[in-house]
Amino acid sequence: MDYLQLGKQFIDGEWRDGSSSITLPDINPYNDEVITAFQIASVADIDAAYQAACKAQLEWDKVNPYNKRDILENAVKYIEVNEEEITSIIVQELGGTRLKAAFEIGLVKNIIKEAATFPLRMEGKILPSVENGKENRLYRMPAGVVGVISPFNFPFFLSMKSVAPALGAGNGVVLKPHEDSPITGGTLIGKIFEEAGVPKGLLNVVVTDIKEIGDAFVEHSIPRIISFTGSTKVGSYIGQLAVKNFKKPLLELGGNSAFIIMEDADIDYAVQAATFSRFTHQGQICMSANRILVQKTIYQKFIDKFGAKVSTLTTGDPSDPQTILGPVINNRQAETLQQLIAQGIEQGAVPLLKGQITGRMVEPTILIDVKPDMVVAQEELFGPVVCIIPFETEVEAIEIANHSRFGLSGAIHTSNLERGVEMAKKIHTGMIHVNDVTINDEPIVAFGGEKQSGLGRLNGAWSLDEFTTMKWISVHYGQRKFPY
Repeated sequence: MDYLQLGKQFIDGEWRDGSSSITLPDINPYNDEVITAFQIASVADIDAAYQAACKAQLEWDKVNPYNKRDILENAVKYIEVNEEEITSIIVQELGGTRLKAAFEIGLVKNIIKEAATFPLRMEGKILPSVENGKENRLYRMPAGVVGVISPFNFPFFLSMKSVAPALGAGNGVVLKPHEDSPITGGTLIGKIFEEAGVPKGLLNVVVTDIKEIGDAFVEHSIPRIISFTGSTKVGSYIGQLAVKNFKKPLLELGGNSAFIIMEDADIDYAVQAATFSRFTHQGQICMSANRILVQKTIYQKFIDKFGAKVSTLTTGDPSDPQTILGPVINNRQAETLQQLIAQGIEQGAVPLLKGQITGRMVEPTILIDVKPDMVVAQEELFGPVVCIIPFETEVEAIEIANHSRFGLSGAIHTSNLERGVEMAKKIHTGMIHVNDVTINDEPIVAFGGEKQSGLGRLNGAWSLDEFTTMKWISVHYGQRKFPY
């Protein structure tokens, strides 16, 4: 793929520089090489993008639903043909391993395939009326234009998770990717749908910085929905700003997932699942297991096996197929992790394994004997750092799991499956998995969090509901009798 082309704004079907004077370098987090540089978008560019999406949405309305389906399916075909190049982009821009890239690309293809069914599912209803000679029709309509703001960790998927369903439901879209992932989370997606055949201007990608545009992306009068994936702090602000401007916020925010291991669990399997749940993509996933809760009767046995497993994880060049952990995305993330580790040890956590932090390369750290109130147990650890907390009883495990302002994902390992399900019902999360990993996302299953982990549900029928509105049109076949 042409990195120079992907280093442009994609507005109204044209690849061009932004009108701001500021340049944003797109840097490889592993070796500091500049992949490309963007002339960032200004407030005027944001307006042009929204205006284009609004105009093109009216044309998209006229496209036959079966043709819309074909266009979305074309996007999947384009990804399949260019999968090796997309893998290279993920490795270079995100520091993602080839394993991570394959995982993310698979998720993307599945969500587009699901979104391709949406044009054929815009169903309505006819309902009876209290009035004689009248019927009530409910039409499922596109919301109009959707603004999407995506993060840096799984940007290809987490952008597409809103973009593809929004397009499939008949909307125009303006996408603002994170400044650390402008290609993978932004212009790559613009290129895919351009090649797939969406109308000019229906999907726009603006690469910019908040210092340049302020709140203009959210406050603009055109978008009816703002879909944001990112931190809870920023999501809270965006949600309030959206509601203030009478827009619907969809928020997928941070997590602090608990991975609970009961004494009757298969320990070797739990070790494998916990390792995957914590260290996939350097732990930079909102569903990652931050807290591993282990029943005291198997605590020592588990930490011995877990420590041995994690110590084998290789950290290095993400382009090397043998590498498990690449770099974290930026220096700020590495510095935050270093501070949290130091704070945890200062508060009494014991480092079973303490990895070196060199620049953005962060080796795995395991903190044991962690207390639920410690900062490391309360904050989202967005990196290869994990807390292990012992517990006595099932009731205590549930209490510890719920002792968090977050409520996104979780896992419970036990040989008694129904007990696992009953425990899962009592844990305040949007998702939780028995005898599986905390990192799960499927195209037809409701995805979303509770508490400070977000608002709304995506995937399948839930995405169709979120990106559409129901319009009531009544028809009177006779004449109503009036009292005066």
